Amino acid sequence: MRMVAVTACPTGIAHTYMAAEALIKSAASFGIQIQVETQGAMGIENQLTHQDIHQADLILIASDINIENAERFQQYQVINTTIVEVLTDPNKVIQDCIKQIS
Repeated sequence: MRMVAVTACPTGIAHTYMAAEALIKSAASFGIQIQVETQGAMGIENQLTHQDIHQADLILIASDINIENAERFQQYQVINTTIVEVLTDPNKVIQDCIKQIS
């Protein structure tokens, strides 16, 4: 299984990056490949390419704000969640994603 994700929070400092790390760690524990784009105070980092998005089984948007370039994901299966949900229980977020694909 392959996922891509975008994390973003209102201030774009700590929580954006903490959520990205939590998703990476949790996905690895489930044997899932994940690539995470962060949209923080430094702008977009680790930007997902068209190929990354196209090859993904699922796209996860973990954000408390509108993300930049959201139109890239219009034709794909997207799950939306909040930064708080990811930080509180990243394993549940990943499990919910798995259920959506199964």
